[in-house]
Amino acid sequence: MSTLASAAMPVAGEIAPDNLGVTLKDEPVRLKDYAGKAVVISFWASWCPYCLKELPILYHVQKAAKGRLQVVAINTEDDDTFRKLVRAMKTLDIAMSYDPEHKARDAFGVNGIPHMVIIGSDGRIVEVFRGYDESSLKPIVAAINRAIGADAPESARP
Repeated sequence: MSTLASAAMPVAGEIAPDNLGVTLKDEPVRLKDYAGKAVVISFWASWCPYCLKELPILYHVQKAAKGRLQVVAINTEDDDTFRKLVRAMKTLDIAMSYDPEHKARDAFGVNGIPHMVIIGSDGRIVEVFRGYDESSLKPIVAAINRAIGADAPESARP
């Protein structure tokens, strides 16, 4: 990753970058595709145990938000690995993409995982979480609730 990309790491209050990787069919995934919804972006890899625990939880949070939230899971591995993972995780009804040219990672200042960006329905970043674990659950839930403008659903409360 370039030093310039790290220096331009987006922060809370800024408009989020639009590029969210590509699908298995090499179709671009864009933030504007989810206009009007809050979006949780999770950069992840199969070798990250916390990432693998997080994705099903995010799926349930998305489901509990009843259309007000979209989860986009951006895999940081190669396309063959990504293809296998998507097939294995087909029951998770979240948007899955990968970032073969590191464009999304550079735009979001990702230099390690897990890395989560929570974006409000206005397209502005609510919060960025880097290198977090279970101890960050309450702040993550609070940020998601701010993004969707709601109190925590019972099922999403820690």
